[in-house]
Amino acid sequence: MNKPTTIKEVLVALDEIIEESIVTNSRLGFFAYLYRRTTAEILKEVELGSFENNEQLQRMDVAFANLYIDAYHDYKAGKPVSKCWAYSFVSADEKLSIIQHILLGVNAHINLDLGIATAATMKGKDISDIENDFNKVNDILFNITNEMQNRLSRVSPLLFILDMLIKNTDEQIIDFSMRKAREQSWNSTNYLWTLDDEQLPEAISNLDFIVYKFATILKNPKSIFIKFALKCISFFEEKNISKIINKLKED
Repeated sequence: MNKPTTIKEVLVALDEIIEESIVTNSRLGFFAYLYRRTTAEILKEVELGSFENNEQLQRMDVAFANLYIDAYHDYKAGKPVSKCWAYSFVSADEKLSIIQHILLGVNAHINLDLGIATAATMKGKDISDIENDFNKVNDILFNITNEMQNRLSRVSPLLFILDMLIKNTDEQIIDFSMRKAREQSWNSTNYLWTLDDEQLPEAISNLDFIVYKFATILKNPKSIFIKFALKCISFFEEKNISKIINKLKED
């Protein structure tokens, strides 16, 4: 399979993962759909010329996407992948809540992959040149938060309980999670950007371990209240995996 070189090609690759997930009844399709939807929105803004440097943003976004696409196919082929992605992929076989499956993917992709991709595509350039566009993506994600929350409510009607428990009334859980992850990822980006090729592997490995440890908390929260809420949310969710993905996709 050829690697995508444009955001349009990324969308095709993500569609293939989503369709494969529907056929195989795999929970990996939950995150793939969310990522596909947000990537489509970013492409729309690129085509509108909304970024300060649309070409650089597209290069970064494609490099970013390829880290996930490669991890997915490598895992399927039995090849080694990062610790946090392996944890996310393996967890797809477990009956967690839908939001947990999605956030495990968000965690691995944004907290690890985004910093790697942004630092790599800005090598030899001033990292501050991409900061405004990097932050603008947060605003784009925020603009589709209500839509994503509504889509999730089709298959997870009690998801609002989690918003109440984390006292996050002004930012819904999907936007809150991605926005906070992207803020942390910008710090990682700046750190990785300063390193040379010899220093990068160890730094990425260390970051991978930190992101993996956070994934274990997402999967098994320390708060007994959140644990109970997740069990309640999961109990009332749609159970047919293919049906969940198809309901998320419906217009």
